[in-house]
Amino acid sequence: MSHNTLVQTKPGVLEFRLPDIGEGVVEGEIVKWLVKEGDEIKEDEPLVEIMTDKATMEIPAPADGKVLQLLFKEGQTCPVGGGMMLMSAEGGHAAPSHEAPATPAAAPEAPKAAAAAPATNGHVPTGERALAAPATRKLARDLGVDINQVAGSGPHGRVTKEDVHHHAEGGRPAPVASLPHAQSAPLRVEGDVERLPIRGLRKKIAEKMAHSAYTAPHVTTFDEVDMTNLVALRGRLKPKAEAQGIKLSYMPFIMKACIAALRQFPLFNASIDDANQEIVVKKFINLGFAAATDNGLMVPVVRHADQKSLFQLAREIPALAEKTREGKATLEELTGGTFTISNVGSVGGLFATPIINHPEVAILGVNKIEKRAVVRDGEIVVRDMMYLGLSFDHRLIDGADAVRFLNTVIAYMQDPDLLFAEL
Repeated sequence: MSHNTLVQTKPGVLEFRLPDIGEGVVEGEIVKWLVKEGDEIKEDEPLVEIMTDKATMEIPAPADGKVLQLLFKEGQTCPVGGGMMLMSAEGGHAAPSHEAPATPAAAPEAPKAAAAAPATNGHVPTGERALAAPATRKLARDLGVDINQVAGSGPHGRVTKEDVHHHAEGGRPAPVASLPHAQSAPLRVEGDVERLPIRGLRKKIAEKMAHSAYTAPHVTTFDEVDMTNLVALRGRLKPKAEAQGIKLSYMPFIMKACIAALRQFPLFNASIDDANQEIVVKKFINLGFAAATDNGLMVPVVRHADQKSLFQLAREIPALAEKTREGKATLEELTGGTFTISNVGSVGGLFATPIINHPEVAILGVNKIEKRAVVRDGEIVVRDMMYLGLSFDHRLIDGADAVRFLNTVIAYMQDPDLLFAEL
């Protein structure tokens, strides 16, 4: 946290501003205040929960003092550098300023940071102050480590306990990120209707879906795949997987088919840099998959999926899904995808038009498998059939290429021997 997050607005009154937490974040929603006006606070004590479009995190108190005024209500959005709270220094009892603060709590508009000189109390450092949880700071003190000298591996440079241990041992920081979660919104009852404010994770989902829908011209192409051979292969491999403690679903097979197709059609593993008007083709394959949680739809990401075996994927997918449902998935596990698969087959439904996980350019919708009568070699036979829906960004991908890509995915799924010979 930079020193300019705490500034003096008048003698004895300090304004705490939302720090720059990196990753291109420009604002954060106040999910929950962990203190109230009049509370005495200690440096590094959890102060407020902030949700950005990346994750939810706790912001600690920058210094000892007393909370004079909260400038934002829960559910409001504060820009980086905007004043969030007025406080007195070192537990003093200075009266709140009667001047108009940067943004009153009731104001609907985002605040502008007031121009003021940095506070000169002893708790504001002259250099960079590490972003870390109170427990992590205590660990650093116990180990005799200057936490401001520790390289943080968490999101936005946040220092984790593992980073402190590694620093104390002379090693490198561990790749650990903070844990995003959602906050339940209060209910407002009016007669025979209930009103839930759109905030927290649901708000971020709504914003992202709308942004994708209005940015990328969506087109969806549909086809069906004969899953009979793959169903049989899964049946043969299930005992071997169970012997290793693995529950083998269809998703690892679908991922393998997508990986093979993405290698042949690299533009489907790309994104569009709208600001610079460039196509960014990724040389790695990070597969996201839609996971339903109590708080809304999230997309955990299997990183470098093309470097993992079928059983490795089968082990990682449910583990990631469970962490996501419990709100324990790390930032790294929820970002960085290059292509997404939305599998609603276990729920049901024949067709769907999935929305692209922007800035990706395509998403594959997978539906339920059911036995249907089809014609093979002039005869009616019963096969395990499934419909697929591929939504793509028509700015980058043409319809013919989308059909070719989907045909390739289908070919590998219908002939899994070909799939594993390729992979």
